[in-house]
Amino acid sequence: MSDNFKIIILAIFDKYDFSNKAMVDIHGKSMLQYVFECAKSSGANEIVIATDNARVGMAAEDFGATVCMLVGDNLKGISRLAEVADKMSWGDDVVVVNFPADAPLIPGTVIAQVAENLMSRTDNDCATLYSLVARDIAEKEETINMVVDSVDNVMYLSHLPIPYIHSEDYELSAYKCYLEVNAYRAGLLRIFRNLPESDLDQAENIEELKLLHNGVAMHADEACASVGQRVIKEDNIAKIKFLIEPERQASK
Repeated sequence: MSDNFKIIILAIFDKYDFSNKAMVDIHGKSMLQYVFECAKSSGANEIVIATDNARVGMAAEDFGATVCMLVGDNLKGISRLAEVADKMSWGDDVVVVNFPADAPLIPGTVIAQVAENLMSRTDNDCATLYSLVARDIAEKEETINMVVDSVDNVMYLSHLPIPYIHSEDYELSAYKCYLEVNAYRAGLLRIFRNLPESDLDQAENIEELKLLHNGVAMHADEACASVGQRVIKEDNIAKIKFLIEPERQASK
């Protein structure tokens, strides 16, 4: 396993998230600390928690994380990753993985997988992962689906199940669910800010479509392990607590 990559955990949540999301308590530790510990198991040589919340930043420092404070609310997603790369003075060739701050069950092996996929492909500046899901999951509002081409580069991303099945004689066994776990070369993060805007990005509200619209080759691979339940809504917390209950973990 290579350790020549960085991780950014964006602990920034918007108006659609429930309050105090990063600091929600799970068996005596914040969700953010669980995420950080998962990130550490990936073998990355540097992990940065980026936040615009002073309380979150101080809590992260208390459990030993490197913190990058961001200011202003005019940036989102990939542009925020670029700001962190600039503040940390990372070179353009550095591979950076975004680790979702609401995913306390993602195994480190999955993070290492997407980083290694990008490092082994000189023709790509971005790599991502998907899981195979049934139609009922693909139809959920929070699911983002993808289709790929013959060389495993992403063709399109959508909140709708894709491809659309028009033929009555064809049945699709599974859909590719986009996991929002991406590896980027830091140079691409910086370029992203100046790329022409895309109607696709704005229509679907999926900013990675801006990359595809501008010709960026995004490699896709099936995740080597389940990423587990994410904390999208407040009622997801109970399931997370059950899955990582100390007694349950000890019995494995």
